Amino acid sequence: MKIFGDYHTHTIYSHGKGTIKQNVESAIQKGLKEIVISDHGPGHIFYGVKSKYLKKMRDEIENLKKEYPQIKIMLGVEANIISLDGDIDIKDEDIKLLDKLLVGFHNGAMPKDFKSFYSLYVKNKLSKIIPSLKEECRIENTKALIKAINKYNIDIITHPGAKVDIDTRELARTAAKKGTVLEINSSHGYMTVEYVKIAMDEGAYFVIDSDAHTPENVGNFEKGLKIAKKAGLSADRIINAQK
Repeated sequence: MKIFGDYHTHTIYSHGKGTIKQNVESAIQKGLKEIVISDHGPGHIFYGVKSKYLKKMRDEIENLKKEYPQIKIMLGVEANIISLDGDIDIKDEDIKLLDKLLVGFHNGAMPKDFKSFYSLYVKNKLSKIIPSLKEECRIENTKALIKAINKYNIDIITHPGAKVDIDTRELARTAAKKGTVLEINSSHGYMTVEYVKIAMDEGAYFVIDSDAHTPENVGNFEKGLKIAKKAGLSADRIINAQK
C-alpha cells in the first residue's frame, strides 16, 4: 500500500516549524502527489491561524502551484469543535477559501459558551479521575462531533479519540452517511486498531496523515500504515492510498 497525499500538515502560520513552501518541497522529495496545508483554526488560543492570514495563505498556495505543477497543493484548516452543538471556530466566508475542511477536538480551543466550556473541557478532564463521568462525557463528545458533521461539509475528522473519548461506532455511522472520512493519525496513533475495525464495520472511509509539525515529517505515515495493516484495512477504503 502506498500513500500518495498528506492531508494534515502544519506550518509557521500555527505551530509548525516550516513554511508552506518547505512543506511542499518535502512532500515532493517524498514522492507525494498531493498535500494539504491545514493549520489550526482561529479559535485555538495559542496556535490558531489568524483569519486575516487565510487569504494570504490562499495566494501563497496559488503561486506555489505555478512553481511546483507536479504536486496538487491544497489549503485546509484543522478547525476546532467549540460547542456542544457542533459549532466550529471558522467563519463561513473563510471556509469558502478552503479546499479541505478538517475538524477535531483540541484542548486549547476557545469554547463558544460556558456550558460548552464545562462539558467539553472541565468535565472531560474530571472524567479521568471520576469514572462516573466517563460515559456521560463520551456521549456528549460524540454528539458534538455528529452535530458538526451534519452542520458543515467536513472532509476529515482528525485523530478521533485522541483528545477526548468518543463512541466510534456512532461517529463512523454518521461519517459514512455524510461522506466524511476518519483520520488515522501517524503522530497521535489514533484511530487505534480497535477503532478502525469498528468504523470499518459501519462503512466508514479513512485517510492516513502525518500531522507533521516540521517539513521533515511531511509524508511520515509509518505509524498510520501499521495501524491500517493490523486492522486489515484495504487501500480502497483509504482516500489517499493506492495498492
